[in-house]
Amino acid sequence: MRLGVYVGGAGSTLEEMIEQARAAAEAGFDSVFFSQLTAWDALTVAALAGQRVPGVELGTAVVQTYPRHPLALAGQALTAQVATGHRVTLGIGPSHRVLIEDAFGHSYDQPARHTREYLSALRPLLRGEHVEHRGSFLTVAGQVEVPGATEVPVLLAALGPVMLRVAGELADGTVTVWAGPEAIAGHVVPTITRAAAAAGRPAPRIVAGVPIGVTADPEGVRQAVEAQVGFAADFPAYRAILARDGRSAVHETVVAGDEATVASEVRRFADAGATDLLVSLVGSEEDRQRTLRWLGQRRLADLI
Repeated sequence: MRLGVYVGGAGSTLEEMIEQARAAAEAGFDSVFFSQLTAWDALTVAALAGQRVPGVELGTAVVQTYPRHPLALAGQALTAQVATGHRVTLGIGPSHRVLIEDAFGHSYDQPARHTREYLSALRPLLRGEHVEHRGSFLTVAGQVEVPGATEVPVLLAALGPVMLRVAGELADGTVTVWAGPEAIAGHVVPTITRAAAAAGRPAPRIVAGVPIGVTADPEGVRQAVEAQVGFAADFPAYRAILARDGRSAVHETVVAGDEATVASEVRRFADAGATDLLVSLVGSEEDRQRTLRWLGQRRLADLI
């Protein structure tokens, strides 16, 4: 199982994000993924980080599809691909109704159909092909030419069965959040894998986003996560994936405790079929640094 770290947020400076990426690379992590909400542009940060941080994969988790035309996103992704020496992975998703309708002003009707149409246009653009697409949600006519660019792999944020089937058929895998080992093993992996096989595609990548903290105060860490992002449990997609694990709140997904406790939980994700663990470092700054070093040491020792 590969190991990545999730970097960013509205409160981080550009220099802080680049230094977090550098620290993850030096600790032995395989990848760094950047967040995308309404603050920093994740692909731009990835391109800049790639100029200063060698070796690691640089991903987005995730760029919202509705506000970005496929031609525009393909051009940006291929530019970042060249700028980083071909290390970019593009994580995309339709996001949530509250953001897409209230902030961006787009209709959120039929997000799975929108996503299928979006990927049908985006994937050939990322291969440098000309696209003529006139559908229910998008009109795309053109080609993106970025000399020296190689195709950008695409992950789709998918939790429900329909979106997982779209990911299996049209993307290279999925990136999840708030999904525990039970949901990954019993729902995510079989659904996306069947869809990929039926479409004649390779086994998909399963990137499991997990908040992790090696800490002496696990309950305090969980309470802090709940205070910060507990509202996410109100989103229908998150509520459904939590229920698949028998949970109702996002803080219940936090992996926190001493090294033995965390190691046991990490192994459960590997056993569930996750190909990548995407770690959100939680806890105090001391806890986060401790977690980063410990996970990196285990990765370098091939224990993850």
